[in-house]
Amino acid sequence: MASTDTSDGHYFDDAPTAPTKRREIELVLPDVFLALTTDSGVFAAGSVDKGTRYLLRAISEVKAPATPPRSILDLGCGYGPIALTMAKRFPDAHVWGVDVNERALGLADENAEANGVDNVTFAKADSIESAQTFDLIVSNPPIRIGKKALHELLSTWLPRLNTDGRAWMVVQKHLGSDSLANWLTEHGWATNRFASKAGFRILETHPSDRSEQP
Repeated sequence: MASTDTSDGHYFDDAPTAPTKRREIELVLPDVFLALTTDSGVFAAGSVDKGTRYLLRAISEVKAPATPPRSILDLGCGYGPIALTMAKRFPDAHVWGVDVNERALGLADENAEANGVDNVTFAKADSIESAQTFDLIVSNPPIRIGKKALHELLSTWLPRLNTDGRAWMVVQKHLGSDSLANWLTEHGWATNRFASKAGFRILETHPSDRSEQP
């Protein structure tokens, strides 16, 4: 993920202390257009970051499954570009966007309303029913929270993939995409490099035999 100004805290803080500085940006994809409001104290406030845009473009080229996903999770949703894009692409699905940053979640709700998207829910993790599972997880995960915290985050959410589900995550190579792929595979989540471009890796993860987990 791209860096962010941490002089007034981090984008992964619950309640950013940076003075508000709202701005309007756009996400333009071949099949989706979003007008988005951002603010200081959230990830990629100045523009939708390159990794997110690459992820959304790459997975748009995947052949649609015979059974479209009905439940989608954006893990670390920020102000909503991934969740809102997936909600537009799959209008019959429900999309959940999860984040700890209260300012980001408020913006995501605003952006959903402004873009006419009503099949999405933005919330903190503990607001989502524990029984809720997902056909698809799409994420630009918060790498900068640290390896231990990231592993705990993924260990919490990947088990909620349905048996035939999958996760797509974009990670910069220099921030440990290959080591993350190895860790996922070693811990029972079959992971391969789905795509690679300009220093970014898109990892595709499937549930595998959890009985072999170390």
